[in-house]
Amino acid sequence: MIGRLNHVAIAVPDLDAGIALYRDTLGAKVNAPQDEPDHGVTVVFIDLPNAKIELLHPLGDDSPIAEFLAKNPSGGIHHICYEVEDILAARDKLQATGARVLGGGGLKIGAHGKPVLFLHPKDFTGTLIELEQI
Repeated sequence: MIGRLNHVAIAVPDLDAGIALYRDTLGAKVNAPQDEPDHGVTVVFIDLPNAKIELLHPLGDDSPIAEFLAKNPSGGIHHICYEVEDILAARDKLQATGARVLGGGGLKIGAHGKPVLFLHPKDFTGTLIELEQI
């Protein structure tokens, strides 16, 4: 069902410092920040040869990333994203096996402009998983 790894998302308390770390220290190609109000975050994608890193920063105090950073003030890995060819079929198959899809199973449009959904971390060894339709 899942395809290639699309990205690893890292919550950062200081977006400019995160950008500088990847751009200046690690020499990666860093894209411009983009606000995603529907998700309550500002994202920055870092291009790697085989996947992306997504830096997440809260867009307002009620952002889920603000809550994550309150528990993890230094930041850290927030979720991993896998590609799927048919997100509705993937959702239905996962729900049939008892996996919980966050948000009541509804789809959202992600930062790449494609349908996404999130799977409950308690069902996946403590890891929040995002599925993105390719």
